[in-house]
Amino acid sequence: MVKETIRLEAIDPIEIYGAANRNLEALCSYFPNLKVAARGNEIHLDGSQDEIETFKSKLTMLIERRRHKTAVTPYDVEDMFDPDARPDRYRLSGDAVIVHGNDGKPIKARNRTQEEMVKAYFENDLIFAVGPAGTGKTYIAIALAVRALKNREIKRIILTRPAVEAGERLGFLPGDLKDKLDPYLQPLYDALGDMIPAKRLQEFMAEGTIQIAPLAYMRGRTLDRACVILDEAQNTNLGQLKMFLTRMGCDAKFIVTGDASQIDLPNRKDSGLLKGIDLTKDIKGIKTITFRNEDIVRHPLVAKIVKAFDKGTTQE
Repeated sequence: MVKETIRLEAIDPIEIYGAANRNLEALCSYFPNLKVAARGNEIHLDGSQDEIETFKSKLTMLIERRRHKTAVTPYDVEDMFDPDARPDRYRLSGDAVIVHGNDGKPIKARNRTQEEMVKAYFENDLIFAVGPAGTGKTYIAIALAVRALKNREIKRIILTRPAVEAGERLGFLPGDLKDKLDPYLQPLYDALGDMIPAKRLQEFMAEGTIQIAPLAYMRGRTLDRACVILDEAQNTNLGQLKMFLTRMGCDAKFIVTGDASQIDLPNRKDSGLLKGIDLTKDIKGIKTITFRNEDIVRHPLVAKIVKAFDKGTTQE
């Protein structure tokens, strides 16, 4: 039997041990024959040399994950022992491929601002992506969610979008919940359809791996280990936005996209998007990415149209 002490340097032990030592307990559960005692920033080990070396390796991996996430959880420990886990899956930068489309075409950031959004996703748990139509902010958000699902970093993707035209009162529309929301969520389905084969997408929808969740029906939920995307957030008021953001559970990623120039609310001043960004701007783990007209990646005319309309609105 061998005894060894590990010292955690330049990191708060609670960030690795987790609340009530849940992360450490999850890690120890994979080493039933190894005695582990944590005291402050020191971890005392007593067991075979092979087990100690394996424990140290996994602990190093957990610390490395923490450097790329706001927090680590027992889910991270579980993933480290998954034979399909890849230590580099939390890293993505430059022109690296986010995910491959159904036709094999690589989907990756197409400009510097999209690259900033991708980088922000891996360094923060909540991202605001705001800017004009056609900049690809929603498409990149979907690609990041699909990548996370394929890498088993999350268990589900949840899509939500305020149905302003229906006043968030969907009861009078025909069909089930999906039928009622489909017209408003179609842009998100289009993006998903580019990245997940149609049959598999239907299976994901049927089993709840990919869910549609009307913003009005999100209250009371706690969303763990999910990538949750709120699209068209400029059409939420501050109370709705707060309700949505406070649904965040353990190991969740939230992406909020919107365009403050396209508010459909009866009173434009009711929009809570920019107010919410301002209120949370100093919170660690939250990042705002601002897209501009020059970031538009649709038809070249789109940028000119947006610019013309912005100019016309300013002159009124």
